[in-house]
Amino acid sequence: MAEFYQLCRELFTTSLVLMAIAFGTVWVIYDLNTALNYLLGASASLIYLRLLARNVERLGHDQKKLGKTQLLVVVAVIILAARWHELHIIPVFLGFLTYKAAILVYMLRTVLPSP
Repeated sequence: MAEFYQLCRELFTTSLVLMAIAFGTVWVIYDLNTALNYLLGASASLIYLRLLARNVERLGHDQKKLGKTQLLVVVAVIILAARWHELHIIPVFLGFLTYKAAILVYMLRTVLPSP
């Protein structure tokens, strides 16, 4: 389980770093409103990642299969972005994909040889 907790910490840290970099970049290139839309989606991705990690941690102890509660985060944020006129779906959705970028960074660090 120590490896699992290390992986979780690394994914959360990488997600936070990527989120900060992307937020600043979007703010500079576009505007604050678009950057805040991105930040909403990225924050939802951290919640999603935490719920997913909690479900994986319980797997085998309390339950036999993964729950779907983490999917409610995605659905709620996308519905919120679609209903609220100040929010834009594309930046929110791309912000949500930040955790996927963190997984790709982790994969590249483990696959590619270190100097």
